[in-house]
Amino acid sequence: MSLQPLLEKPRGLQLEFLAFVSLEPLLETIVAFANSEGGQIVLGVDEHGRVYGGVSPEHVDDVLQQVAVQVRPPVRVEMSTHELPQGTVVVLRVPRTGELHSLSDGRVLARRGTHNELQIGSRLALLAAGRAAGAFEMEPVPGATLADFDREVVAEYEENRQRRQPLAFVGPTEALLRHIGALTEDGTATVMGVLLFGREPQRFLPQSGLTFVKFAGSEYRGADGRIGYGRREDINGPLPRVIERAWQVVREEMDKRSVVRGLVREEETEYPDTAVREALVNAVAHRDYHIAGRRIEVLMYRDRLEVTSPGGLPGYITLQNILDEHYSRNPRLVNGLWQWGYIEELGLGVNKMFEAMAAAGHPPPEFKATPYAVTVTLRKGHEVGEAVPRSEWQKDMNERQLRALQFVQREGRITNKDYRELCPDVSAETLRLDLVDLVEKGLLLKIGDKKGTYYVLKRKAGKGEGAP
Repeated sequence: MSLQPLLEKPRGLQLEFLAFVSLEPLLETIVAFANSEGGQIVLGVDEHGRVYGGVSPEHVDDVLQQVAVQVRPPVRVEMSTHELPQGTVVVLRVPRTGELHSLSDGRVLARRGTHNELQIGSRLALLAAGRAAGAFEMEPVPGATLADFDREVVAEYEENRQRRQPLAFVGPTEALLRHIGALTEDGTATVMGVLLFGREPQRFLPQSGLTFVKFAGSEYRGADGRIGYGRREDINGPLPRVIERAWQVVREEMDKRSVVRGLVREEETEYPDTAVREALVNAVAHRDYHIAGRRIEVLMYRDRLEVTSPGGLPGYITLQNILDEHYSRNPRLVNGLWQWGYIEELGLGVNKMFEAMAAAGHPPPEFKATPYAVTVTLRKGHEVGEAVPRSEWQKDMNERQLRALQFVQREGRITNKDYRELCPDVSAETLRLDLVDLVEKGLLLKIGDKKGTYYVLKRKAGKGEGAP
């Protein structure tokens, strides 16, 4: 695996840099990663990307022996070494497991953004409950074997996995399926394997399908009091096919119109494509498949689109931190969908929904959570083809700043150089102050310093407002 892509990333939910090998920070980070989404620890590099090198693999191996003793239950950490001009750099890969891990002194930590956070009280209870629920995807499905997998779907997965991770595990198909947890050692298919690759997953797990219903009005009953839907479709198959078909059906039913912006003709849809796709993928990836008797529901009304996924919010996720935190109830399913390309970047699906809805002039997505289901509602702020009113957060920004935000939404980040190229007739100092103002408004987040500075969306919604 190449080291350079890691060095170009900022530390975060699944990445930490430690300039020197020190037992306590390593212990805490390994436990925090294992209790969250897993991650990688780069030893010999600091958080600013400066390479110190000089790490001894033998010393790291000795430290890992102590980790094995002081982490309960133990975490299996993989180590790789990289020789750079500055010296040796070591990368530790920490898996996310289905167990709850603690240090020898009883502390339980989880990763929150860029930090390891001690879990106590209700947070610890939620974390423990989430670990127990997440184990279901690895349970064997009685009677299901490799013969129940769709070979075409498996081949498609292998092709996409190889494209996304050229240096990942390679070997015979059956060995790969065991490696990712789709098959047990004795050849029995797991829940995860049936859901991703099964020819007829609903034969084993009837709850794993999706139901789409389109209603004529804003309520499920028509003017005559009867349930007034115009289209209903039950969607079955492995999860990749469920996502594809659900997306196709929703797009068929959305109002669409060609509009001209400047000199470019574009297709405008009733709801932004990105927001709809992310809502569907999130519902499929994060539902609690242990809950029988209810499918994912996609309900389309005249004024809104509702996507309901069975199962409460996973782990430590709440309605208050849903934009800032990430936790997967089904980590292997999520990883499989990421390998497939349905998930572009882990943990950013909700944020992308907010950004897309705001950019299209719609209200921010609404989330409703009960212990048994989570519903996201995409509500229309205007009809297709209508002029888009400015959101509250846009009203006190100049046109240059709006262009900067659009650039970040498109490219993922913006530098001072990018901004100067967008606005070549404006002084560098004025543009710098524009970016400072967007940071102070809470819309952009400044990363790095001096020549390495760049800005990304802060990915938060203000109080009742849709932030981009």
